[in-house]
Amino acid sequence: METDLKSEFLAKGINQTLHRVYLQVSCEIAILTPFETISQTVANQVLFMENVIIGNVPDTYYNLEGMQSVDDTLNVLQ
Repeated sequence: METDLKSEFLAKGINQTLHRVYLQVSCEIAILTPFETISQTVANQVLFMENVIIGNVPDTYYNLEGMQSVDDTLNVLQ
């Protein structure tokens, strides 16, 4: 049996980050039958911990995706 901890961070909103910790378990099993023994590896991932990290709320927020040029961006900001 082998175990490992995996961690991931996901952006959730302007000032929030979702932190998840998973326990990865991998085990090799043997299935006994009257005619042969079959070996198989079984793996599973279990959510171990989940936490939302909240940061400061910004005073302003600009979503400038899709702007074609610097001039378009400056016109929006003015």
